[in-house]
Amino acid sequence: MSKLKITIVDDDRDTRDMLSAALEEEGFDVTSAANGLRLIASLQLHRPHAILLDVNMSWIDGFELCRAVKKNEHFRDIPIIFISGRGDPEDKRRGMEAGAADYFVKPLDLETLVRRIRALIPSRSAEEP
Repeated sequence: MSKLKITIVDDDRDTRDMLSAALEEEGFDVTSAANGLRLIASLQLHRPHAILLDVNMSWIDGFELCRAVKKNEHFRDIPIIFISGRGDPEDKRRGMEAGAADYFVKPLDLETLVRRIRALIPSRSAEEP
């Protein structure tokens, strides 16, 4: 069975590196993007099973990026989980309204995040190319 693919989109390199290392240790195949433009470019090449998305980014914020992905018929089925330092209930509401499957506030509880990712991805997805 192939590994589940996760794409992390965060403009903070340290966050991307930390999350990548932690998720790779959990057995995921991780790619990362520094911003929304890079995510859009990479989706065609490396279709992930789930996307972890920061809210505060340059060029396009996470809410707008989530809406853009959800509008695309080829990618709208990919679960998006927000990872943000913004824990305000209004931000969580906006994230869910944008189409996110979940919203986690930093600092992350990695165990809970990994469980949530696995719950969101149907097991058959790992069998797909």
